[in-house]
Amino acid sequence: MKRFILLLALVLGSCACRETPSPVPTEESVRVPLQSSITHVQPMTGIVLWNTSSAVKKDYVQLEYSYMLYNDVCKEKDVFDWTPMDKLLETAASRGHQVVVRFRYTYPGYASAVPDYIKEWPGYEARWAKADGRPKADTEYPDWRCEELQRFHLEFHRRFAERYDQDPRLAFVEIGFGHWAEYHVYDGLYISGQTFPSHDFQAEFLPKMDEWFQHTPWLFSIDASDSKYAPFHKKKELLELNFGNFDDSFMCEDWDGYNWSGWRFFGLERYKKGPAGGEFSYYSNYDQKHVLDKEGMYGRVFEDVVAKAHMTFIIGNDQPGKQTPERITEAAMSMGYRFEVRDFKVKEGKEAEVLIANVGVAPIYRSAFVEVEGVRGDFDLRTLMPGDEAWVTIPCNATSASRPSIACDHLVPGQEIQYQADVK
Repeated sequence: MKRFILLLALVLGSCACRETPSPVPTEESVRVPLQSSITHVQPMTGIVLWNTSSAVKKDYVQLEYSYMLYNDVCKEKDVFDWTPMDKLLETAASRGHQVVVRFRYTYPGYASAVPDYIKEWPGYEARWAKADGRPKADTEYPDWRCEELQRFHLEFHRRFAERYDQDPRLAFVEIGFGHWAEYHVYDGLYISGQTFPSHDFQAEFLPKMDEWFQHTPWLFSIDASDSKYAPFHKKKELLELNFGNFDDSFMCEDWDGYNWSGWRFFGLERYKKGPAGGEFSYYSNYDQKHVLDKEGMYGRVFEDVVAKAHMTFIIGNDQPGKQTPERITEAAMSMGYRFEVRDFKVKEGKEAEVLIANVGVAPIYRSAFVEVEGVRGDFDLRTLMPGDEAWVTIPCNATSASRPSIACDHLVPGQEIQYQADVK
């Protein structure tokens, strides 16, 4: 029996070691006092403003949002001019920000953003119709029966990823079809396979996104949970792809109903694979005015819903006119990852040992590392889920004057990942 207990202990000990990224500090280590605070919204998180907003330079902004048009980049077959995208990224980076971008075809009240050469393709037939409660048939819908449109769509995203997948100025890519590329045509002309891409084409496209975007997190609307629009109900293997989701009517009155059912469909642990994002509800001016009230609205407080959905960012372009900068900052800092150094020890001149935790509501979605004396640990903080902690051992010339920092290659000049600490 004693032998059995000993073997069991060894097995359990072996399992525990595999889950620990580095050895626990030994008796030779000396604890070093460390005090640190998180003083601003962290990179790649928070409340997002449109890149055209007059408040985009405010201190609480880390992310800028923009729609982009396919026909601004491509006008002739296989000729791509990325100047508009480059300008967007360059402008945001000059402000110390990164970009959330969404390319779209259909926007109620406008012509579609299908490249002109495709609109002239033999057999291509665009449809104009009323949309979004508008009195006139002023919205142009693509013709997804056109094989050249399908080929272009795939080629566009392949080249997009080839050019920008590792660009630190790009934070997240949102994709989709239908109105505003939000995976719906609630009040407009919906014809599956014609004004909206077929399930078969989507089932071809989505795995390609997973293949092409190896570094940049990509996400689409929870409205894709509707079997009318997307193939996930019949092709459940697509749920294994590494996408995130966004909610374009976040915190609306019926959020606990329709919206939350969408989050549940894609999985309540989806945030471990891809980011959760979205936009505050525009169903009413009341929603925009009160969504960040400290007492909440519709019986919900923003920070509570953020934690429930593990949100990393939310588009809140109207909030500078609705809330104080202090409240926007507070709300933005409740989103995404948040690192805490819980212990810090050194072996003089040999190594540093850091106990770091993620006390936020989501992981960081880019590789980041604890660094001491210019040397990075080999544990990727991207794998540190909310509520988890890990010891990181860093062989370096550490002293009692050393201080850890967090290094990430996916930052633009002016950005810094902070941590909180109270080590005595």
